[in-house]
Amino acid sequence: YGEYDPEVHKPGFLAEEELLPKRVINLYQMTAEMWEERITACYAEHRGRTKDEAEMEYLKIAQDLDMYGINYFLIRNKKGTDLLLGVDALGLHIYELENKLTPKCSFPWNEIHNISYSDKEFTIKPLDKKTNVFKFNSSRLRVNKLILQLCIGNHDLFMRRRRVDSLEVQQMKAQAREERARKQIERQRLQREKQLREDAERARDELERRLIQLQDEAHMANEALLRSEQTADLLAEKAQIAEEEATLLAKKAAEAETEMQRIKVTAMRGQEERRIMEQKVLEAEKRALKMAEESERR
Repeated sequence: YGEYDPEVHKPGFLAEEELLPKRVINLYQMTAEMWEERITACYAEHRGRTKDEAEMEYLKIAQDLDMYGINYFLIRNKKGTDLLLGVDALGLHIYELENKLTPKCSFPWNEIHNISYSDKEFTIKPLDKKTNVFKFNSSRLRVNKLILQLCIGNHDLFMRRRRVDSLEVQQMKAQAREERARKQIERQRLQREKQLREDAERARDELERRLIQLQDEAHMANEALLRSEQTADLLAEKAQIAEEEATLLAKKAAEAETEMQRIKVTAMRGQEERRIMEQKVLEAEKRALKMAEESERR
């Protein structure tokens, strides 16, 4: 913009913000990290475009700027006042040094009759004879030639845009349009193929990921099955041991039952023998009593 002074507008000092457009101030306040993030986001949004498409998008944005397409040259009028001459596709514009946005006066190409210079003096003759001829001076011969070439080239382009194209030019434009359409179709085809390839790669990656996941699940299932088999073998061994212990306990229980029966039989025999002995003792007592009586009687 030409209005930014790094010595005045230092970081943290924006006392003269009114001198800068808001867009410039916002860009100036951005840090390197913010620039990197913004550029990365723009690249992600616009990736895949060709060079021609990128240039066209750049021109669409640039043409909205206030000083787009204007070449400035330092000149002096007849009074010796320093001015700026702006040359663009619409015509010639005269600016003050401190204001490059709003011209003091303008000369559209369709209102200019002739532009000439002699030595260091330029003359702009309008078509309207009532309008005064504008003269200015430039101090450098090389700059004068450049100004004249820019004027001739811009005026020629201005007039050419307003002329009806010849048949040959129309054919060339039609061929150019067909070529652009063909390139557009080719780009779309390439874009579709690229998209299909990316989709196929994503599907392949997803299948590979799923395959790895299934392999991991199968491996885990095999390990679980192996652990289950080992557990089943251990349980079978424990069941066999328990069965053997149960058989042994049953055998011991049968032996204990036999011993109890023997003890019972033995006890019953002891009771019978005790009863017989008691009976014999009773009979002996009776005989002793009888013999005592017999002895007393005698």
